[in-house]
Amino acid sequence: MSRARIDEQFVGSETYGFDAIRGVQAGREFYVAMCPLKIIPKLFIFDDYDIPPELRAQRVLRESRIPAIKNYILNNPNDYTFSSLTASVDGVMRFTPAASLGEEGKLGRLYINMDSRLLINDGQHRRKAIEEALKERPDLGHEMISVVFFQDDGLKRSQQMFSDLNKNAVKPTKSLNILYDHRDEFSKFIVSLVNSIEIFDGRVELEKTSISNRSTKAFTLNGIADASLRLIGLRKGRKPSVEEKN
Repeated sequence: MSRARIDEQFVGSETYGFDAIRGVQAGREFYVAMCPLKIIPKLFIFDDYDIPPELRAQRVLRESRIPAIKNYILNNPNDYTFSSLTASVDGVMRFTPAASLGEEGKLGRLYINMDSRLLINDGQHRRKAIEEALKERPDLGHEMISVVFFQDDGLKRSQQMFSDLNKNAVKPTKSLNILYDHRDEFSKFIVSLVNSIEIFDGRVELEKTSISNRSTKAFTLNGIADASLRLIGLRKGRKPSVEEKN
């Protein structure tokens, strides 16, 4: 009997199996696995709605965020990008290195008992959006997303992981979002406007949303965007259609 088969049986009669990479972080082993989108809703089930915050290791899911993420997937099936989900496994998990790499090999197969409780430490809104997108486009189920699996070391550790993963996250500025968003028509219009009008040449702060007193810039990219919205009579936050810009 192969080593992989022995390890699979050790984990349990019913297991999830993933191609994975093994690593060590802060003295703990973790695994990066490739998971088909169609099993993501089955792997991670939300049951924390009625649990008080001090007994949870995640924020409450904000349903209002889901449609935008879902539509992002559906509207860009050939051009969407998702970062890894991060999860803790409360149950039996075992990694089998590829036979050709030996016991210390980093590439192999990860087995997780199906009775394990899997907690998302980072990515619960992506998980829910994937579930909703699959209802409309089941064919997306064969595409993959990477999931980082850690062994669950209890509620305190899971809460700390959530805090560590989120407290240092910094959202890009509105100016930088406009500059880098090549999918949004209004953002492309504003960047084109700045590049084509002489008075803006060398005078626009493209990254920050404010101008320091030592800067040679006179405008911010987000300021030009907001002023343009007001100029054409649209409230802040609503993007003009192509017809409105023409």
